[in-house]
Amino acid sequence: MAELTGKVAIVMGAANRDNMAQVIARRLRADGAHIVVAGRKPEALEELASELGGLAVSGCDLSNEADLARLAQCAVDRYGGVDIAVNATGWGLLKPFLETTKAEIEKITALQFTGAILFYQAMLRVMRPGGSLIQISSATATIMLEDHAAYMGTKAGADHVIRCIANEFGRRGIRANSVAPGFTATPMTAQAAKNAAIVETFVKEYPLGRVGTSEDIAEAVSWLASDACFMTGQTLQVNGGLTLRRNPTNAEIVQAVKAARAPS
Repeated sequence: MAELTGKVAIVMGAANRDNMAQVIARRLRADGAHIVVAGRKPEALEELASELGGLAVSGCDLSNEADLARLAQCAVDRYGGVDIAVNATGWGLLKPFLETTKAEIEKITALQFTGAILFYQAMLRVMRPGGSLIQISSATATIMLEDHAAYMGTKAGADHVIRCIANEFGRRGIRANSVAPGFTATPMTAQAAKNAAIVETFVKEYPLGRVGTSEDIAEAVSWLASDACFMTGQTLQVNGGLTLRRNPTNAEIVQAVKAARAPS
C-alpha cells in the first residue's frame, strides 16, 4: 500500500454510489490520506464522507469556476492545503458520429475538457509543492471504439493538457498524470457489464484475460499520488494490455449477443 499519511486528497466525481471515484476515495483513505469528495449530489457524497471521516462538497459543478474555487477553499479551510487532486468525472456518450448533436458536443466538452481544465486550475492554485494531479482518462483516447468520437476526443485533449501541466509545474515538484482504464464495470457501464456476451467479447482483446475493475484503477491512482512516484506527464495504461490490441467492433458485439441468445 502507498504511504499517504497526512496528505489531503480531493476526489471529483464521487456523487454516484460505488462509482470509480468512490472506490478511489476509499483506497486513498485506506492509505492514510484525508479525503474531500466532490460532485453534484449531496446524499451519496455525505454518506461517503461520513464513512471515510472526510469532507463532502456537494453542488459542485465541474464547469463552474466559483464552485471549483469553493471546493479548493473548503479543503484548505478543513485540512490546511491540498496534496492530491483526482478528476474522475465522465459521461459515456455513445452515439454515431453524424447523429451527435451540437448540444451533446458542447455538453461533453464542458464536462470532459473545459471542466477538466478549470478543475486543474483550481487545484493548482492551492496545491502544495510535491503534489499530484491525476486525470482519469480512457484507453479510447488511444485506440478506437465505434460511435464514441466526442468522448474519445475530449479525453485525449485532457491528456495533452496534463502533459502541459507536468512540464510547467514540475518546478514546484508537482506531478501530473493520467490513468487510462479500458472497459470497467462501473455505474456508467452497468447495463453493458450485465451482459455476459458483451463482456466476453471485450475480454478476448485483453492480453491479461479479464476486463478491469475500479480497484485496479484505484491501485494505480494510489501509487501516482505517493511520493514513491517519479513519473509525470504520462498516461498510465491500466487496462490489462487492451491498448496492445483493440476494442471489439459494434458488429462483433451484436453478433456475440445474438449468438448468446440463440437456442443451443
